[in-house]
Amino acid sequence: MTVLFVCTGNTCRSPMAAALLRRALDKRGRSDIIVESAGLAADGSPASENAVSAMREWGLDLSGHLSRPVTPALLKEADVIAVMSPSHALGALSLGAAPEKLRVLQIPDPYGGDLEAYRRTRGALEQAAQALAEELCGPGGEGCPGSPGC
Repeated sequence: MTVLFVCTGNTCRSPMAAALLRRALDKRGRSDIIVESAGLAADGSPASENAVSAMREWGLDLSGHLSRPVTPALLKEADVIAVMSPSHALGALSLGAAPEKLRVLQIPDPYGGDLEAYRRTRGALEQAAQALAEELCGPGGEGCPGSPGC
């Protein structure tokens, strides 16, 4: 299974969301689920400085992240496509995403904001990541075969 997070530039929300979901899934013993991120207007830029700082506060490292564009192939390979806004959903659909794969998270863009804005975004993304992990693994982790700590 593959989860793809999509935002605009793939420098803030989607890489933050991917790191948070990866952590939530790892805690549930689900290393079999692939978590990726991409952007509708990504250009190979690094994660924004405040995204790196906000995530570092929680022990997550985005310092090596480079943005990448959403492609029809990425959308086709993904089992779940989590977008940050309805406009991202439209962009993904225009590139061939299957509507049933889409989850619209409704996370405001912190780009250009101060560190506190990124902390608020991190909190909203953490809630979304936990909800998605529960959707994928079941409440309390029942969907995690062989993982007693789920």
